[in-house]
Amino acid sequence: MSVKILTTDDLENFKVELLEDLKELLTTSSQQKPRKWIKSSEVRKLLGVSPGTLQNMRANGTLPYTKFGNLMYYNAELINQMLENNQVANVYN
Repeated sequence: MSVKILTTDDLENFKVELLEDLKELLTTSSQQKPRKWIKSSEVRKLLGVSPGTLQNMRANGTLPYTKFGNLMYYNAELINQMLENNQVANVYN
């Protein structure tokens, strides 16, 4: 049985390699195709609204949705279009 001794240089090299691998994983996962459908909780975070406000937006037709079982799904592209269409110009420039 042989004994191997780790040096601080070995640990530093391991750290650098590990960080490079993590960066590569993060960049490849962020380049994935965006999802077409998102859940209510994600829409609430994106729009910064409460569950009641989201329900009102569904009820009055402001925000189209698809119901599958007990879950509500929203078309991400339509939400982005809605945000773009309702963008307010910055009057302070």
